[in-house]
Amino acid sequence: MARDLREDLAFRRGGLREEEFAQVDPYVREALSENKRDGLLLAVRARWIALTITAVMIPFINPSWEVLYYEAGLVGFALIGWAQLRAGKVAHSRRELLLIFCDLALMTFMMVVPNPFSDDSWPTAFQYQLAEFSYFYVLLAAGALAFSWRTLFAFGTWTACLWLGALGLVAVFGHEVPELSDNAAAAFAGYETIAAFVDPNDPNTASRVQEVVIFLIVAGILAVNGRRNNRLIFRQADIARERANLARHFPPNIVDRMAEQDQPLGAVRSQSVAALFVDIVGFTRMAERQAPEDVVAMLREFHARLEAQVFEHEGTLDKFLGDGLMATFGTPEPGPRDAGNALRCARAMLADINDWNRERAAAGAEPIKVSIGVHFGPVVLGDIGSHRRLEYAVLGDTVNVASRLEFLTRELDVHLAVSDDLVAAVRNGGDAGADDAAALADLRQSGPRHLRGRDEPIGVWTL
Repeated sequence: MARDLREDLAFRRGGLREEEFAQVDPYVREALSENKRDGLLLAVRARWIALTITAVMIPFINPSWEVLYYEAGLVGFALIGWAQLRAGKVAHSRRELLLIFCDLALMTFMMVVPNPFSDDSWPTAFQYQLAEFSYFYVLLAAGALAFSWRTLFAFGTWTACLWLGALGLVAVFGHEVPELSDNAAAAFAGYETIAAFVDPNDPNTASRVQEVVIFLIVAGILAVNGRRNNRLIFRQADIARERANLARHFPPNIVDRMAEQDQPLGAVRSQSVAALFVDIVGFTRMAERQAPEDVVAMLREFHARLEAQVFEHEGTLDKFLGDGLMATFGTPEPGPRDAGNALRCARAMLADINDWNRERAAAGAEPIKVSIGVHFGPVVLGDIGSHRRLEYAVLGDTVNVASRLEFLTRELDVHLAVSDDLVAAVRNGGDAGADDAAALADLRQSGPRHLRGRDEPIGVWTL
């Protein structure tokens, strides 16, 4: 927990990379993975469409055997795209980086190296001048869809190195045709700048460097925008995490309503709620007779069934208590049917456990007996704890009474014990008369009872 907190703070201060933070936060990991998959799939599909169009167009532009050179290059680009689709993932991947380098290297090779099927014999520098550097922007645009902002910096750097490296190779090893330079100088005598610009043996170094500088600027802008988009993804992941945290405590309809509110959840206040406690009777002895794995599996099933009933009846799951749980009805916002919902939830829990016991009996498993206590009254609710750890809590005598009522069921040998206050609240609240009558059916008064820790007795109803 402490390590996760340190890594979270390190990321927000800029000391932790996104892919490293993604390993800590599952919501960030899922958001980044989905964004990566979508972007990479879109980029590769766009690549294949563009390559297909180009492959069909080239023979019409140049109907000769030399187009086979370019068609082979297009096949190479298509295969690299397929490999990138297979290798792409959120974290740094050496295979993916290698494929990006192969992409750029193949592009440089196709534009600078003369076509071996061509009969033209011109200076290598002229071939370099004819190369369409703008095609690198197409690869860069596709990379912005598929790769992280850090990778875009590498993309720009590698492109600059390859292009300027090719320039150096042309200058040192390039083939020249001197008479072409002489003819250009004679044709533009008196116009030295124009003569130098059209010289087929001159790769025009200044223009090539300018191309690279502009490309690096564009790559940097796209990288910064990619980092900004990642921040938006992280904020969306934070929202998903917050909703998931709420969903652990509140039913889906309450989560949706709370997400639309501007008021903070943790504002301390007092209001009347129904508190419900449920526990497994004799759990300690049951656990002694079973393997630990079977006990954990049983508790998971038990908690899942009770949690479903809490949410089904618009309650809030406050916490799991080992072999039991605490739930409240009327949090975070109170309503007229809170008491009735709590009583209906308690009865639904008992019915669900009875159904489960029949399944367990058929499987030869030991039946489970539960005890439930419910009380209605004022509580104080809000965030408690320190600045390092906050917890949304419901506090007060109402909670203590509900817990004592659950314990009282053992003394009275009943499954359910509720207070006079809860019964009165059910009768006085809501507009679902038939539902309330059914919830109150079969309850019998057990008279005033003294509860541990209280001086005054409390009226109790049992089932």
